[in-house]
Amino acid sequence: MSTVANVSAAQIANAQNTASTQSGLKAEALEKTRKAAVEFEGMTIGEMLQPMFDTVDTANGLFGGGAAEAQFRSLQVLEMGKQIANNGGIGLADSVYRQMLAMQEKAQQEADKA
Repeated sequence: MSTVANVSAAQIANAQNTASTQSGLKAEALEKTRKAAVEFEGMTIGEMLQPMFDTVDTANGLFGGGAAEAQFRSLQVLEMGKQIANNGGIGLADSVYRQMLAMQEKAQQEADKA
């Protein structure tokens, strides 16, 4: 595991403890929210990478081209996006996570009022 991933994991744990204390949300809900934010970042990165791979001409390569590559290229690119997000990403997951926590906290407060 890289240093970036270790720092990120420590920051996530700290943020979850702080968020749990501040918002009253359960640790399980926080973990699901964090996972959803990272998955969203992975999909977004995959979609950003797709045009780059669409412009690569693999027809003349030693191992490239063919119907199978054309069919599975999008899956490969999405998986690359997931791996980038799981290893620190570009910071999008952190922003999405904070926004999702704010939305959950607001929903919790409204449910408590009712």
